[in-house]
Amino acid sequence: MSVSFSGECLCGAIRYECFAVPIRCFKCHCRDCQRASGSAFLPGMVVPADALRLIQGEPKYYAVTADSGHTVSRGFCPECGSILFGKVAENPAIMIVSAVSQNDPRLFQAVADMWTSSAQPWDYMDPASAKFLKDPPR
Repeated sequence: MSVSFSGECLCGAIRYECFAVPIRCFKCHCRDCQRASGSAFLPGMVVPADALRLIQGEPKYYAVTADSGHTVSRGFCPECGSILFGKVAENPAIMIVSAVSQNDPRLFQAVADMWTSSAQPWDYMDPASAKFLKDPPR
């Protein structure tokens, strides 16, 4: 099984590999993702949880009840604070990987903008990507 992509936090304390191509790539504009990322959106890649392997370090997780009603836990480096992962309690088979934590973030190709109902008016969204006011249909 070959590595599809790899990444790390800002300080390098946490490193990971993923052995699967992302199931879906998106930009989430919900207020939680805005606050967590410090930006207008969080670029995320959904991957099978069993395809993700930590090489070094252990993230710390912080859980919130998202606007969707789901319990979302964000994994970040306890040293530098970089957001690396997301887990949704109601779907443990998947993980969300922060696209900017990839060693080569150019591989990220968003196909959708979600939670556009919370998007900031100053943020430019690619007109070619699908738009969802909240979560996309499964």
